[in-house]
Amino acid sequence: MTENRLQKIAIIGGSRIPFCRSNTLYANQTNLDMLSAAIQGVVDRFGLDGKQIDQVLAGAVTTHSKDWNLAREAVLSTSLSPLTSGITLQQACGTSLQAALLAGGQIASGQLECAIVAGTDTTSDAPIVFKRRFAQRLIKLGRARSLGQKLGAFKGFSFGELAPQPPRNSEPRTGLSMGQHCERMAREWDISRTDQDELTLDSHQKAAEAWDSGFFDDLVISHEGVIRDNIVRPETSLEKLSSLKPVFDRKQGTLTAGNSTTLTDGAAAVLLASEDWAKKNDLPVTAWLTFGRTASVDFVNQDEGLLMAPTVAVAEMLQRAELQLQDFDFYEIHEAFAAQVLCTLKAWESKTYCTQRLGLDDALGSIDRSRMNVHGGSVAIGHPFAATGARILATLAATLEKAGSGRGLISVCTAGGMGVSAIVER
Repeated sequence: MTENRLQKIAIIGGSRIPFCRSNTLYANQTNLDMLSAAIQGVVDRFGLDGKQIDQVLAGAVTTHSKDWNLAREAVLSTSLSPLTSGITLQQACGTSLQAALLAGGQIASGQLECAIVAGTDTTSDAPIVFKRRFAQRLIKLGRARSLGQKLGAFKGFSFGELAPQPPRNSEPRTGLSMGQHCERMAREWDISRTDQDELTLDSHQKAAEAWDSGFFDDLVISHEGVIRDNIVRPETSLEKLSSLKPVFDRKQGTLTAGNSTTLTDGAAAVLLASEDWAKKNDLPVTAWLTFGRTASVDFVNQDEGLLMAPTVAVAEMLQRAELQLQDFDFYEIHEAFAAQVLCTLKAWESKTYCTQRLGLDDALGSIDRSRMNVHGGSVAIGHPFAATGARILATLAATLEKAGSGRGLISVCTAGGMGVSAIVER
């Protein structure tokens, strides 16, 4: 019996379509359309046409029931070998980063040689259904045989049952939206409106600069005639941002449409592989995925901040990696809301929080903000829920490649009080 050794997890690179504000340029696109395009972008970029990949692991958050086999259908919509398996998963906004951790673990253990991880989301094509009572009537009608049974299916019917039920972004356990939860976090951590708007402005300026400098040229492919993210606002200013009214707490709130991510359509994909497979296929390694961690908080019973789980995931990951928070050249912190990022940073700086909640001996400390989201973040680029992790992973790998070497940290908050983190090195 030979001794097994863990394989290194190579990030070959990624591809995504431009991210667009919902109900604009991708209004007629489906999750399958966009996911297929992003995966095809990886195929084209790395010469995988007709090749069998060990696994495509992908998902979406806002889906129709017909998308039950989304990843496999996307595979069959590309020029990959139809022998490539597609597995669909979902972990809210952490979906595609979690896909990378799962596929990466299989690569490390030798179960896979290569995998494409991806995510897609659209709220332009949101599933709108009938109320449960009317849906049950339709099921009963479909099973009816006699006229009496068919008429009986509508006994007690009221026209109110026909009211459409669009998807809700509120937490089932609290009834509060993510924005309302983040407002509570902002109050708890004393995050000012000005600080949120300043972070937002910085994100837009960095994203615009990244586009103008050509950084995204290899990472983004055109789709449906769109060649650039349509959410980035290089012309915005603190004056414009400060003029916006709060949207989640209209009387005392600080979260606005400007310093919160907008509903976004888009998709992103990343190719992972073992070092041997990369060499065999003559593909350069952009960076290495070295650590990952998932954690949750109790936002239901203990009233923890819904989006504070990344503070836990990162702290636990750093302990396992035997690293300090300051041991990184770049930080990619998902900007679901500017306030969420600022709460996370403040929590890491708090000795009380780090000792009492995270079980550490001291505060994790501050980071160099100039190293954070250096090519813009989600509040500027957009946030198609399941696609964000793959966008960030590919962006960070490319950032490290451009720098020549270094180490980067990823932090992503998700609905349901979860957080996903990862370390990427070159």
